Amino acid sequence: MTFETRVMGHRGAAKLAPENTLASISAAADVGTQWVEIDVTIAADGLVIFHDDTLDRCTNGSGPVKMKSVAELKALEVENQFNPAFSNETIPTLVEALKHIQDLGLSLNLEIKCAQPDVMKIVPDVLAQLAEHWQDKSKLCISSFNHDVLIAVRNIDSDLRLSQIYKAIPNNWPETLSSIHAFSLNCDYALLREETALAIKEAGYLLFCYTVNKPELVQEHWKWGMDAVITDDPSLFFNTGIK
Repeated sequence: MTFETRVMGHRGAAKLAPENTLASISAAADVGTQWVEIDVTIAADGLVIFHDDTLDRCTNGSGPVKMKSVAELKALEVENQFNPAFSNETIPTLVEALKHIQDLGLSLNLEIKCAQPDVMKIVPDVLAQLAEHWQDKSKLCISSFNHDVLIAVRNIDSDLRLSQIYKAIPNNWPETLSSIHAFSLNCDYALLREETALAIKEAGYLLFCYTVNKPELVQEHWKWGMDAVITDDPSLFFNTGIK
């Protein structure tokens, strides 16, 4: 199985613009990225693009994201370490992000982030919004660390590409991926070993490694069969000739 790209932008392009914003997605597209990874989570009354459980690291707000309304989240300032051009960026809703990504002609790796009790609060809503607002399933995959999220997705939609995310890969990965008819295994590049990588590829899965911000760190991984890197700065890889 081959994949359309060898480079995915992480949270859009998190080293080029504030992470998980429309500007970050645009920054990824501007340097030639074909696929972006972003995070979707629940607010009190909707779905937003945000990585953390709490607001403190990335905004001028504080407290749990899921306790705030979309309107309250939209009123916050997104942390901006880049330049004044990004000073008006806000937390996008899922629908805003889906529209923006498709307008740019990009493909999407959508990571669903939620606490265990919230699995059935978020999954049906995410899939409903995708069904209404996303056009091409071949340009989409759904990923999560939470296996129950992926089980819930698979029970609702038999066609979506699913990606199981790990840090260290557990011994039962073959059973876990088989149970959801997975598309790929996504893992921390620093914890991946050659023997495991070769076994994943032999089993027929794609292999994506995160978060790789120095091309030299994964020179061996390409030899092991890694299909794509997930990186905060896709331009670093395009500058080496990798597409």
